[in-house]
Amino acid sequence: MKKAILKLFDLPLDTLMSQADDLRRKYYKNHFDLCSINNIKSGKCSEDCSFCSQSIHFKTDSPAYDLIDQVKAFTEAKSLSDQGVHKHSLVSSGRHLDELDLENLLPIYKTLDQTPLSLCASHGLITEEQALKLKAIGVKRYHHNLESSESYYPEICTTHTYQDRIDTIKVCQKVGLEVCSGGIWGLGESRQDRIDMLLTLKELDVDSVPINILCPIKGTPLEDMAPLDPEEIMKTLCIYRIVLKDKEVRLAGGRVKLENLEQVYKCGVNGILTGDYLTTTGFSVKKDIELLVELGYTV
Repeated sequence: MKKAILKLFDLPLDTLMSQADDLRRKYYKNHFDLCSINNIKSGKCSEDCSFCSQSIHFKTDSPAYDLIDQVKAFTEAKSLSDQGVHKHSLVSSGRHLDELDLENLLPIYKTLDQTPLSLCASHGLITEEQALKLKAIGVKRYHHNLESSESYYPEICTTHTYQDRIDTIKVCQKVGLEVCSGGIWGLGESRQDRIDMLLTLKELDVDSVPINILCPIKGTPLEDMAPLDPEEIMKTLCIYRIVLKDKEVRLAGGRVKLENLEQVYKCGVNGILTGDYLTTTGFSVKKDIELLVELGYTV
């Protein structure tokens, strides 16, 4: 199967775009899904993920702060909901969710459940008991990226394993949470690595696949990484849609680096991460919606 998928790269971009866009319309019509994130606990992370400015292993200008308060979290979520966002995730730095942070998080999620937003969570490695508590308080989906292929993963992180990430995904699925899992392109991985990650995500049967394009951050080991060719990105997006068929394929961090978003959105994606990201700036919700409506999508 891998050889057949890799052969798709030999097709012209226009051909791949046509196939991918047909599948996107088949399963999602013209609806585009908007999700957002709130970095509620930043920095001081024990892990050494080479792309991340929040790691204690690297000297960066990334802000560091403890868990934000309930009022601030609700105010930001309500504002995003009022602007037209559909899904919202709270994200915290760190290897895993400790019990104290979890107990402080639960009332925040309970408050956010009063908004129309579909709630997501992204708190690193979690246990089955923690996943059950998040689900009980109103969380619908858990986000936990694979980041890359299993074979390339040791090149970008050594403080926890690829299997740790897969175990977290399976724990969430076991308790009935939807799973959002994708990765980052442009870490120095090969085309085959991106396809290996795709096949793992397909095997895991995750619900949503967010694709991030590396934004090199000064102070991290990847600060001088050369950008991927835009056509390579677009072809790979198309292939992800063709292989994943009815799964959500979402363009997330790094799309500010891409030109001709009008064309990129024809590569099979049916959702975007809007607003600001963890430690980098994105497009405003208003700007995203204006472009999508101009292109004929509904949000």
